[in-house]
Amino acid sequence: MSQALTSAVTVLPGVGKVRAAAYARLGISTVEQLLYHFPRAYENRGNIVTLATAPEGEKCATVLTVATEPRVTMIRRGMSLLKFRAYDDSGTAEITYFNQDFLRKSFVLGATYRFYGKVERFAGGRVKQFTLSSPAAEPWDEEKPLPSLYPVYPLTEGLSQKQIAQNIAAAMALTAENRGDVLPDDIRRDMGLSTLSYALRHIHTPADLPSLAIAKRRLIFDEFFRFSLGTAIMAKQARVACAVPCTAGDLSDFYRALPYRLTDAQQRVIGDIRRDMASEIPMRRIIVGDVGCGKTVCAAAAMLIAVQSGRQAMLMAPTEILARQHAADLSETFAPMGLRVALLIGATPASQKKAIYEALASPDPARRIDMVVGTHALLTEGVTLAAPGLVITDEQHRFGAGQRAALAEKNRDMHMLVMSATPIPRTMALMLYGDLDLSRIDEMPPGRQRVDTFTVGESYRERLQAFIRKQVAEGGQVYVVCPAIEERECEPGEVTLEELFSPDAASDTPPLKAAVTYAAELKEVLPELADRIAFLHGGMKSREKDDIMHRFAEGELKILVSTTVIEVGVNVPNACLMIVENAERFGLSQLHQLRGRVGRGKRKSYCVLVSDARGETARKRLETMRTTYDGYRIAEEDLALRGPGDFFRVGTGQTIRQSGGIRFRLADLCDENDGDLMTHAATAARTLLNQDPNLTEHPDLRRTVEDLFCVDSGTLS
Repeated sequence: MSQALTSAVTVLPGVGKVRAAAYARLGISTVEQLLYHFPRAYENRGNIVTLATAPEGEKCATVLTVATEPRVTMIRRGMSLLKFRAYDDSGTAEITYFNQDFLRKSFVLGATYRFYGKVERFAGGRVKQFTLSSPAAEPWDEEKPLPSLYPVYPLTEGLSQKQIAQNIAAAMALTAENRGDVLPDDIRRDMGLSTLSYALRHIHTPADLPSLAIAKRRLIFDEFFRFSLGTAIMAKQARVACAVPCTAGDLSDFYRALPYRLTDAQQRVIGDIRRDMASEIPMRRIIVGDVGCGKTVCAAAAMLIAVQSGRQAMLMAPTEILARQHAADLSETFAPMGLRVALLIGATPASQKKAIYEALASPDPARRIDMVVGTHALLTEGVTLAAPGLVITDEQHRFGAGQRAALAEKNRDMHMLVMSATPIPRTMALMLYGDLDLSRIDEMPPGRQRVDTFTVGESYRERLQAFIRKQVAEGGQVYVVCPAIEERECEPGEVTLEELFSPDAASDTPPLKAAVTYAAELKEVLPELADRIAFLHGGMKSREKDDIMHRFAEGELKILVSTTVIEVGVNVPNACLMIVENAERFGLSQLHQLRGRVGRGKRKSYCVLVSDARGETARKRLETMRTTYDGYRIAEEDLALRGPGDFFRVGTGQTIRQSGGIRFRLADLCDENDGDLMTHAATAARTLLNQDPNLTEHPDLRRTVEDLFCVDSGTLS
């Protein structure tokens, strides 16, 4: 492994303590991590326009000749203005830069430059006048074309695009001679992949669109390949006999306490769990099923099997409010049986936490807590079970394999059960959960009502608002889901990888609806409900989110405008209307999960998908949602129409990036061919592990896998 790659970013010119601290906020501390800080979009400076044809309010590229000597004037103390004029055949522009006197000598009278910025128009007599404020500028020579695509990186306070680009260029130069390629040469040649050096160079500074496509393909393969290696090794480790068999489990009292009869699918899954837990080899099983199919009751049965066998069980949920709901449900079911259930979350008072820690670790079964439910607080050092038996994670897709690996490492001798409400095709499940045995609940409980689904455009806005008012007036509650919080995904003039490789994507995608703006608009058009409307997004503090969800669950709030954070949420039987704005921005499986938030009570329920997207693919996908209610059929259709990318999304424009989770930086932009790429990566991983089971002959590759899964060195060997 190159020492340069593992060096701190401070080895790079211009990176001191202050800039290093800024990089740390982006999760970057080493040169290698900086090289993998990929652009979130690109500025397309290759599309040259004239001043007269420049789009209003959007960044664009123009080729202009300097017409006047640049001059610096002082506006006031501490503020200067550099100003000059430049022209093309269609008009003249006044170019200005604030507090950048050093640029004065960069612009030569009569020389031509490519400027990139927002062109503004103003009246200037006979000649058309334009302005450009602080544009990027490069000398123009028709004999030496400039690059067309310029990277746009995720930023944080204290870092600029220019600084990051310069630092990455320095990192590329520093590691040019010894940047090892961890992918075995035979795999790279068989797959027709570029070298890693080529891929990194052209993802940051692509020479053209084809070179960017080549780089993207190699880096996506690497993500799939490392993920497949990690899950396969974890699966092998899980097969070591180290668990206490849980052979008890008379579930008759449990079944009698249920207000309904289990479906055949639920009974089949519980049978799978019984067999697994009776073995010394730790259970590593995932329950995958549609929203509302009854996964939780299977998990409760597993917890009872563990406790009746003299062991303890824990259940980890992704949010505090969901943890509270699970704890309340389990207490209601098991307290009459004399079992103790505790709730452990971040908001638990310190004194209560101490008491819970002591009761969990108590050697006296009479004082011991049998079941504990919590959030990631269960991963803290203070949580030690006296008789560990079973650990469960709910809504698995919200955690990621990194947190699952951390949980498994902390509880190596426990049986593990995970649950996911994302019905996915079996091949995709093997990719995402290759370290787990799969149980599918493919049958819905009787009596579950169908949620009528409609697709409408912006022209239906007034009728939709009237429908909202009607549902609330009749006592119902409404979800409105928007794809953004308040900011745009990209600035005008920027283009994402998806848009670069799908020419129709930009024109096919209507402007984003934002939750903050939408909530304000609803309060204006529904003034009588203004104090009953709230908005919710993932950037809020946990306590604030929980408070809003609690008020909605209790009926105090009638309309909840949200991002996809409510995809995983509490059960609100009174919610009867789900509205999804910019529905074309979501994967079908995600839309299906959102639809599953309503229709949980006795009220007739509806889902309205709002979209003005005109593309054929978007219309097919939304029609699938309108006419299909089987989550597995929806997942298969999504895979056929869009490729595997949507299964790696947690929200529009976001990849799987939860703390401790796997970071698929590029995989959410997969095209239709990347399903094959994923399959080949998984096959190549299995072949390599047959030859080198612990990657001892590939130590650098093993290190990258350990880094991806956020585990200590040696954990995966």
